[in-house]
Amino acid sequence: MKLSVQTILVLMGLVGCTGTAQMQNGALTGTVERVWEDGFRINTGDRTIRVDSWSICGDNTRQNVSVGDELTIEGEFSGGEFDASAITNVNDENICSTASS
Repeated sequence: MKLSVQTILVLMGLVGCTGTAQMQNGALTGTVERVWEDGFRINTGDRTIRVDSWSICGDNTRQNVSVGDELTIEGEFSGGEFDASAITNVNDENICSTASS
């Protein structure tokens, strides 16, 4: 039996069945609430999620992501955070395309 990421997260109670949280194919969309050197917090409308962006932004997340940005993040949940593998803005432009330490 093959389960999608969204189905597994719903079963785990991490994503509701309805609402504005979008968790399809390992992606979520929301508004940035806080930013630090290697990550940020995003509000999807029904929950707030910590995003680890180190693998694509290095320690330079603050130079590329700002509070209020509307972003789509691709990745996976790991250790209570969402590990980003790609970040795009509303214009579908890549943010932090390569890590720079």
